[in-house]
Amino acid sequence: MALQLIKLFVAATTTTEVAPDVARFFYITTAETAEGATLTIDAASFLQDDGSQATQLPALATNNSYFNVYINGVLQMEGISTYTPGATGVGSLSITVPTGSGSIPSNTPVVLEIVQFAPSSNTTVTT
Repeated sequence: MALQLIKLFVAATTTTEVAPDVARFFYITTAETAEGATLTIDAASFLQDDGSQATQLPALATNNSYFNVYINGVLQMEGISTYTPGATGVGSLSITVPTGSGSIPSNTPVVLEIVQFAPSSNTTVTT
């Protein structure tokens, strides 16, 4: 009998699902924030999607999440806001109003949107 190469036959299939988890937080400004000033909103000042008081802002998963800030319904540039996760007194959103852009008037809605992804994979190996 001639020599033969014996190989294993293995097939693998991987299915990956990425499920976004979206949280939104709402705030109405109580005073005008002038150009060059910073508006800092504590975690407890936000309302959640269901209308209840927020108690903390969630931590952002590294390389698997992001946040958006909307002022009066308009998406803002990333560089003007700083997000700090945590409970009341620690967690906050700070928005620095750029000089020359105008102020943020009193009674302006601010929406903080946090998107986190929860990927899961399932691999099936057949021989």
